Amino acid sequence: MSSLQTSLLILGASGDLSKRLLLPGLATLLDVKEDWDVQLVGAGVEDLSDDDWKAQVRDSFENAQASKNEEDEGAEGTSRLSQRLQAVIDASTYRKADVTDADDLRGLLGACEHDPAIYFALPPAVTEQSCAVLKGLDLPQGTRLALEKPFGTDAESAAELNDLLHSFVPEERIHRVDHFLGRSTVLNLLGLRFANRIIEPLLSSQHVARVDVVYDETLGLEGRARYYDRAGALVDMIQSHLLQVMAVVAMEAPASIDADDLRTQKELVLRAVRPWGGDVEAAGKRARYTAGKVGDRQLPSYVDEDGVDPSLGTETLAQLTLEVANWRWAGVPFTLRSGKALEQQRREIVITFKDSPHVPNGLTGAERPDKLRIWIAPDEMQLELNVNGPGDPYTIDHTSLETTFNPGRLSAYGEVLAGVLEGDATLSVRGDSAVQGWRVVEPFLQAWRDGKAPLDEYAAGSAGPEHWDNIDC
Repeated sequence: MSSLQTSLLILGASGDLSKRLLLPGLATLLDVKEDWDVQLVGAGVEDLSDDDWKAQVRDSFENAQASKNEEDEGAEGTSRLSQRLQAVIDASTYRKADVTDADDLRGLLGACEHDPAIYFALPPAVTEQSCAVLKGLDLPQGTRLALEKPFGTDAESAAELNDLLHSFVPEERIHRVDHFLGRSTVLNLLGLRFANRIIEPLLSSQHVARVDVVYDETLGLEGRARYYDRAGALVDMIQSHLLQVMAVVAMEAPASIDADDLRTQKELVLRAVRPWGGDVEAAGKRARYTAGKVGDRQLPSYVDEDGVDPSLGTETLAQLTLEVANWRWAGVPFTLRSGKALEQQRREIVITFKDSPHVPNGLTGAERPDKLRIWIAPDEMQLELNVNGPGDPYTIDHTSLETTFNPGRLSAYGEVLAGVLEGDATLSVRGDSAVQGWRVVEPFLQAWRDGKAPLDEYAAGSAGPEHWDNIDC
C-alpha cells in the first residue's frame, strides 16, 4: 500500500516554471519516494491536447533524469524513463481552464482523485484572484496550497493575502515557497552550528567581525523583463530568499527540527533586524549593469534589454547592510548582496572572525582574518585559518580546511514538492515571516523610490561598481 496518496494540481502547468523546474523536480522526487501514489493534473490557458501535455511532462522528466545521470559519477547518459515515471505520465491529465473562474476550478478539483496540493505556477496577481475564488468553493479537507514568491507586494498586501488564505485553509497547509533553502541546505547549516561544540560558541558578536550572504549571478535578464523589471534584485532575491538564509545563520538553537520550532526561531531573527546604524540611505546600495562581456557572452545594457522600461530605475544589483539587534549579534554587520551579469557566480555565506587579541612578538606573516565560508548548491564548507606554515616556523601562513556536505537526494524543487505533498512546512515561509520580510526591506525601497540613494552602474562581467567594496572573495 502506498505511504502517501495525493494529487498535484499545477495551475499554470503549461508555463516556464512548470516545464523547467516543477516537473523535473517531481521526477527527482518520484525516483526517491517509490511508494508514493501521486496523480498529476495540469491546468492552464493554453489549449493543449492530451498527447501534447504528456509529451511536455515526458520531456521534463527526461531532462531531470539526464541531469541526474550527468551528476552521478560514472553513470551512463540516458534519458530512458523508469516504468514508474512513465506510469505517472500516462495517468496525468491536462485541462484548459480559467483559474479565476469558479466553475473551471470546481472541475479541476473534481479531476483530483485524492486530496489535492494546488501549486500556483502563476503571476502573483492571478494567484491572488484564484485564491479569492477558491475561498467560496467546497474544498477537500486535506487541500494544501503552494504559492511562489513574491508573496504580496509590500507588508500590507502580504498581511491581507495571509488573511484571505487563513479564511479557508489553516496555516500549516499553506506553503509559501522558498526553493533557495533546500532541506539539505537547512539541515547542513543546523548540523554545522548545533551538532558540535567547535563552531557554535564562536558565532556571536564576541568573535565575529561581519557576516556576508552573497548570491551573485553571471546570467543577465534572460527574457524575464515582465516580472523582473518591476521587482529588481532587492525584492527578487534579498527579500524573498537571502533574509531567510540570514535567519538560519543567525537564529538560536531550535528545540527540534520540526517546522514550528525552526520557523519560530527564524521569525525571532527577522523581528530583530534593523538597517545598519539606523541609516537607511547609507546601509543600502543599488546599481544596474551596462553593456559588457560575461565569459564569452556579450550582454547589452540592462536598459536596452527587451521589455525593460528605463524610467522605472530597476536595480540589477542590491546590497543591504543590516544588524540583528539582539544579545548574540548586536554590533555585527550582516551584508546581503545579490545581482545579475557579474563576473563570477557566488552563492556563499562568509563569516569573518575578529583578529586575534594578541599575537606573540616574534611571529610574523599573514595578517588575513580567519573565515568560515559556506557554499550553497553545491553545499561545501571551508575554514580559513592562520597557522605556522611549512617553511619558516616563525612565519604565519594562511591555510584552509575543506569539507563537502551531504548534497541531498533531490533537486531544490524536488525538496519543495516533497514538503508540499506530505504536508511538511519546514521549507516554506510562515505567514508572519513573509510580512516581516517586507517590513525589513520597505524602508530601503521607499528611500530608493524617493531618489535618496544613487543608482550606480557596473559593466556586465565586472565585480560590481568600482567604488563598492564588492565583498572581498
